[in-house]
Amino acid sequence: MSAYAGPETLGHTSDQPPPSDPESPAAKEIAGKSPMQIAFGRLVRDKVAVVCAIVTFLFVLIAMFAGTICNIFNVSTDTVLASQYLNVLGGGLPKPEYGPPDGGFTMEHPFGLAPRTANDNLAYWVFGARTSLSIAGLATLIASVTGVVLGLMAGFLGGFVDRIISFVTDLFLTIPFLLAALTIAPIVSERFRESPDYAQIQFYNLILVLAVFGWMPIARLIRGEVLSLREREFIQSARVLGMPTRRILVRELLPNLAAPIVVAVSLMLPTLVTAEATLAFLGIGVTESPSWGQTINLAVDFFELYPLYLYEPLLGVVILVLALNLLGDAIRDALDPKTRR
Repeated sequence: MSAYAGPETLGHTSDQPPPSDPESPAAKEIAGKSPMQIAFGRLVRDKVAVVCAIVTFLFVLIAMFAGTICNIFNVSTDTVLASQYLNVLGGGLPKPEYGPPDGGFTMEHPFGLAPRTANDNLAYWVFGARTSLSIAGLATLIASVTGVVLGLMAGFLGGFVDRIISFVTDLFLTIPFLLAALTIAPIVSERFRESPDYAQIQFYNLILVLAVFGWMPIARLIRGEVLSLREREFIQSARVLGMPTRRILVRELLPNLAAPIVVAVSLMLPTLVTAEATLAFLGIGVTESPSWGQTINLAVDFFELYPLYLYEPLLGVVILVLALNLLGDAIRDALDPKTRR
């Protein structure tokens, strides 16, 4: 007859006793984490995402401190006496002593000089980065806010409001963006060309054009998410308690839409950077300020004689857009619990 083993007790799945100190490393390791903390941890462990974030941050620093960088290298966007730096008989290319294409790199002009104008390529490159990121960033902000607000209203209110907003969204989606830009830019140019603030008007007009034709995808995305969330128990409970609609939208729905909003914004930004460069290349974007697209347009004619003149702004656009796209994909994967990278 076996001995009595005593009453059964509930134990742990491991042989180690549970941590008694809540501040101990073991306790913190098993502590609960919010979805955003889990997503951030996955993002930090993604080496591609970290590299892309560093590259994007460097471009942001270049855009913010463009003037300081130009002062460090003693270069500027001011017009200079072109005949002093250019070989007039050699097709307007820079003289060998001032760097590429016929000479080596010099600290006086690290990126070389532009043919025909003798503008410093480094100065125009860093200020072109500022132009691209400023326009794309502001346009993304305006388009995102507009799309989120309209998507929330359409999805939550439904009925007549949903039909009107959906109709407007579909209407804007049927208008080709490039055709609209080609139509609006000449009108603005003719109307305000004589204005002393023409450069600023052109700058903000391009932001408005990009924002007006960029809010529709995020509005559709948010509308679809809200249609799913508004039938959940926590929304129904808020309605039963008499919570105002504005509070439900801001305090209950909006926090649950953080993930799709972050993903949509991260993927919209590189699209608008490319759009800004494309419009400047076509001559209907920013023409009164340094721009990568404008430089690419001028450099096409000198590709065979001076390829570096084209490669510098082109590589800037490619590297920035690639980093933003890969970072956006990494953010989307980090916020999706079903994804494993």
